Amino acid sequence: MDIHRNIEETLLEYLAIFPSVGIVGPRQIGKTTLAKNLSQYRKIHYLDLESATDRQKLTDPILYLSNHTEKLVILDEIQQMPELFAELRGIIDSGRKVGRFVLLGSASPELIRKSADSLAGRIGYIELASLLLGEVGSENERKLWLQGGFPLSYLATSERSSLVWRKNFIKTYIEKDLASLGLSAESRVIERFWRMLASSHGNLWNAESISRSMGLTAPTINRYLDFMEGAFLIRRLQPYFVNIPKRLVKSPKIYLRDSGVLHAFKELSNLEQLLDDPQIGASWEGFVIEQIILAVQDRAQAFFYRTQQGAECDLILERNNTVLAAIEIKYSSAPSISKGFRITLQDTKARQGFIIAQTNESYQVESAIFVCSLKAFLDVFLLKLLD
Repeated sequence: MDIHRNIEETLLEYLAIFPSVGIVGPRQIGKTTLAKNLSQYRKIHYLDLESATDRQKLTDPILYLSNHTEKLVILDEIQQMPELFAELRGIIDSGRKVGRFVLLGSASPELIRKSADSLAGRIGYIELASLLLGEVGSENERKLWLQGGFPLSYLATSERSSLVWRKNFIKTYIEKDLASLGLSAESRVIERFWRMLASSHGNLWNAESISRSMGLTAPTINRYLDFMEGAFLIRRLQPYFVNIPKRLVKSPKIYLRDSGVLHAFKELSNLEQLLDDPQIGASWEGFVIEQIILAVQDRAQAFFYRTQQGAECDLILERNNTVLAAIEIKYSSAPSISKGFRITLQDTKARQGFIIAQTNESYQVESAIFVCSLKAFLDVFLLKLLD
């Protein structure tokens, strides 16, 4: 089963603007498949830099790549040969034209830094993230929520096969991939830290508490968190506190970006187990937030809102100092409106309030508050907000 990735249109646009395009994202998210699909538009030449054979071909990159000037050259796992960035800069500058290279990288912050140093003004970056609800169809919402957005997990032949794939994905990341990307820590420490992040999913970040539990310093814990965020494995949602004269919570909230990975840590293999899990509300909240942020892209900024007095809101969408929407996320078919949510609307002067719930219809409950499904919000309301 082939799934069309919406970001393909953006990739084609970037190839018409920049000499090189970088596609970043975690391993197994589909970067290679996306890049190879470009063969339907033009001739490509693919090199996997994890292959010793392909790395050997680039001993003299200028000479080798001069034989492929009429092709789009795809360099996969570019962080394996960071010295290539300087060579690519010279090649690009010697014959400036758009759409010459596609560089694929497994979310290394070091990769982005090196390429920014060497290819400034010559590269545009695209993040390929988890599958979107609009890419798999709203009828598959629960499957996407349960199994997550990694294509091989989502497309697995059974729920059990999907869970096995995700557990092995986590194991490989812990034992090999995170270290190869630059995280210097023992695998058992990384596993414990990742598990603690899973248990903190949807909660405020408390480095001091986690550092005490792990017997590490708070700066070390924060460095690990920075790395996991840079590897696109967790999302750090910042609080909204612009020009509001109240005592506000200023710690970020932490979410595992892929709901399937969260469920693998919790050994949830099917929907029945998920629905019985006490953390179901936090899981649904994180899934919805990730889907909305991925759909919004760079057209608005995402935050949460919470005061010391108890007013709170799961998601704030802000653009140009205007709060477009305050969003509360409920795993309920008949959600109620809390006093804290009403206060949030007043504090932030949000244009609209939304409660995203388990409902098949959209309806207005107050003058500025709508109840709707995730599909309706993404397909109808979000487009109007961002227009």
